[in-house]
Amino acid sequence: MPTPIRPMALDDEETLAASDRAAGMLADYLRRHPTPTARVELVDDDSPAPTTIEVPSQALRLFIEILDHLKDGIGVTVVPSNADLTTQQAADLVGVSRPYLIDKILEPVGPVPFRTVGRHRRIRFSDLQAYMRTATQERKRASDRVTEIGLSAGPDD
Repeated sequence: MPTPIRPMALDDEETLAASDRAAGMLADYLRRHPTPTARVELVDDDSPAPTTIEVPSQALRLFIEILDHLKDGIGVTVVPSNADLTTQQAADLVGVSRPYLIDKILEPVGPVPFRTVGRHRRIRFSDLQAYMRTATQERKRASDRVTEIGLSAGPDD
C-alpha cells in the first residue's frame, strides 16, 4: 500500500483556511464549467510565469474532496483500486481486528476473496471496497427496517 499522502499540516489554521477556500473555489469552478477537462494554472510566488496543466474534472473533484477532508482535520490516504493490502491494512480500513477479518470476512467463510503470497494473504483493495459498500447498504436497510417496525408499533404509553 502506498505511503499516505499528507501534503499539509493538519493542525495549521492557515492551512485549514486555505484548504477551505480552495475547495470552495474549485467546486464553484466545476459548477460553472462542467467539462471533462480543465486547464489549471499553478502559480509559484518565486516564479515569474505560471505553469498551465490540463486536469480531468474527475481529478479536480477528487482534489476538492481531499481539501474538504483536510480542512476538517481528517488525514487522507490515496490507494489505487488494484492495490494489494495486507490483512492488517484491510482490517484497519474496515475497522475490525485482524483475527475478525480473517475469520469472518475473508473467503471461504466471508465474501471477500484473497490470494496468498508465500504464507501471507493479500486482499485487493477493490474487493474490500465492494464489501464495505455492500455492508454499508445492508446496515442502512436494516436500520430502515427497524425504524419502520418502530413506527408501525405506535407510541409507547
